[in-house]
Amino acid sequence: MIADRSQNYISPEEYLKLEELSPIKHEYIQGEIYAMAGASDAHVTLGVNLVSLLRNHVRGSGCRVYMSDMKARIESKNIYYYPDVMVTCDERDKAFPSFKRYPCLIIEVLSDGTEGFDRGDKFADYQELETLQEYVLISQKRQRVECFRRNAEGLWVLQSYTQGSEIYLASVDFRASMDAIYEDVVFAGNDAEIEN
Repeated sequence: MIADRSQNYISPEEYLKLEELSPIKHEYIQGEIYAMAGASDAHVTLGVNLVSLLRNHVRGSGCRVYMSDMKARIESKNIYYYPDVMVTCDERDKAFPSFKRYPCLIIEVLSDGTEGFDRGDKFADYQELETLQEYVLISQKRQRVECFRRNAEGLWVLQSYTQGSEIYLASVDFRASMDAIYEDVVFAGNDAEIEN
């Protein structure tokens, strides 16, 4: 994420209007906007794989799957983020065409430039979403998925998955093999694709 700071506070309403016309995406954090960087082949492939698998799974359930062009609104923190993948099953989200306020699942694909932010402040901000049940971090360096799941006491519990595992996302009752998630992903430094 590259800072695009201005001296003047930008209201959420101004941000939404500017974002509709902007050729590049920006995240909005408490009056400041930050330009989004481009993504690697592995990052995009992982996002497409996840969206495809999740969309096929939730078809007909009333849940909606969104890619990185849909914003998540964290109203209590005055923030708009662009998650890599987001699922909402809440009817109230139909009222918001350019953002969603009630996701149950958010997935971020980690990159060198965003990993610390995704694990730290962004995760803390996402925890403000009362409907969020799972926050998932996907490595593009190796087959590794970390799922932070909110338990009955409201605590976030980590479940890690590695090569050969089947992941389970309770928020949408979804199961998939790591091979399916990482299909066609070429890891940095590797000349060969993962065998599937």
